[in-house]
Amino acid sequence: MAAEKPAPVRVLYCGVCGLPAEYCEFGPDFERCKPWLRAHAPGVYPDDLVAASSSSGGDKDVDKVGERLQGVGISDGSTSAAGDASASKPGEVKRLPGGKLKKKEKIEVVIEKIVRNKRKCVTVVKGLELFGVKLSDASKKLGKKFATGASVVKGPTEKEQIDVQGDISYDIVEFITDTWPDVPESAIFFIEDGRKVPAA
Repeated sequence: MAAEKPAPVRVLYCGVCGLPAEYCEFGPDFERCKPWLRAHAPGVYPDDLVAASSSSGGDKDVDKVGERLQGVGISDGSTSAAGDASASKPGEVKRLPGGKLKKKEKIEVVIEKIVRNKRKCVTVVKGLELFGVKLSDASKKLGKKFATGASVVKGPTEKEQIDVQGDISYDIVEFITDTWPDVPESAIFFIEDGRKVPAA
């Protein structure tokens, strides 16, 4: 007995923008697609969203739908004191357009040792600029103190960081706290085996 082949999925493409009907809202002009969607794919979008353009004061209806959608959240049904405390801190989470959340950047210095070519090391220092330290001056001071090459480069997240040749993690914390008193030792962290470990 041979297994039956599944039937191919029939995809409904929009006659206006050419995208699948589910993706019209991400296309170039969703407003032009709405009449076509109402006529050919009524079950794809909620009635509130598609009908908003035909009713009077359509912009207000769209805003109401947007507000309702942004107010929707996922919860497991249990409320805890920790959840209430995190909701009461308005400065920690910022809402971007489209309902995305942006967490406030933590002010900390992260030191990471990267091994390359099995014996050569590069120590990466990230986050000094958050304490008002000029990275070019800091790289010069680190290079002179440890008698090695140090440079300011852009990291993988497009943020500037200091790359210092060699393994200088043994006394870099003491040097940073002595040279720049604005940087507390409690704000310095090492990355060891993929985990963030406090230096203090």
